[in-house]
Amino acid sequence: MRARYLILTAALVASLAACGGDGGDNETSEAPPAAEESVTESDDAAATEGTLAVADSDLGQILVDGEGMTVYLFTNDSPGVSTCEGDCLAAWPPVAGPATAGEGVDSSLLGTITATDGTTQVTYDGWPLYYWAQDAAPGDVTGQGVNDVWYVVAADGSAVMGAPAAGDSGY
Repeated sequence: MRARYLILTAALVASLAACGGDGGDNETSEAPPAAEESVTESDDAAATEGTLAVADSDLGQILVDGEGMTVYLFTNDSPGVSTCEGDCLAAWPPVAGPATAGEGVDSSLLGTITATDGTTQVTYDGWPLYYWAQDAAPGDVTGQGVNDVWYVVAADGSAVMGAPAAGDSGY
């Protein structure tokens, strides 16, 4: 999994301009919203890949995947619709679905959509979820506040609008 993040980080340098700026193909979507599918709660509350859980961070309780990697939402999206396309997906890879509810996660808020690249993407309270390619280790929140459109997800499904993490790239 670490290799995936290193590859994505390399692609990031060429792609940040397309992510959350004033133009680009990531702000609108011609596709209609995909129907949201329900995802059932896991009988095993242990964090594993394919699971979302709630973890403590400097920003409060936030959603993470089964390996502890922070997940984000894109405020240019809308519930049930991902608008991150092309280069944006290199910097902000979608959380692949389906997922199960781990500790602290409300299973009724979990779902999936068909992402712009045709894959199944996890949603929480309708919002498509993403990783930030520059988060290198579990607990990293370096994508917080990027371009004032990318935010960590709170346990209730809302965007955590706190201050960006120290060392924010400003992209």
